[in-house]
Amino acid sequence: MSSLRKIGFVAAGLLFALSACSKNTTSSSSTASSAPQSSAAASPAASPAAATSPVAAAANTAGASVYNTNCASCHQATGVGVAGAFPPLAGNPTVTGVATKVIHIVKYGLSGAVTVKGKSYNGMMPPWGSTLSNADIAAVISYVRSSWGNAATPVTAADVKAVAK
Repeated sequence: MSSLRKIGFVAAGLLFALSACSKNTTSSSSTASSAPQSSAAASPAASPAAATSPVAAAANTAGASVYNTNCASCHQATGVGVAGAFPPLAGNPTVTGVATKVIHIVKYGLSGAVTVKGKSYNGMMPPWGSTLSNADIAAVISYVRSSWGNAATPVTAADVKAVAK
């Protein structure tokens, strides 16, 4: 299996966890409430760009909102995931690597076993491309790529649109 396909599976698994948990039922170890929260509450490490640009700050807030609504209940407000069930997004090389890989996972889904940080996860990430707009997908991916110590470049709606199945 090609490494791009494997990465796609990892990203899809991440996305599955995000969508499968859209009820936002955080674990008792999380300090987040079940209601969507601002990016300040959801991300202890905001993007450096968000601090310097009003446009970047607004985009980060939009991404945090999408994340809190669709992702945090599985991947947790801190991006650490749930052992054995939902992989972490914090420090995840698929999330911070080549943007097209994580875009593909979020947009088209992923199923099958994946390994993140030496731990195995076997789930199904549903495709968000028919549920979320390209702008929402770009916002949430950009948010995740710049939160919890991640320091990857943001993506645009045009980047999302350009990724084909």
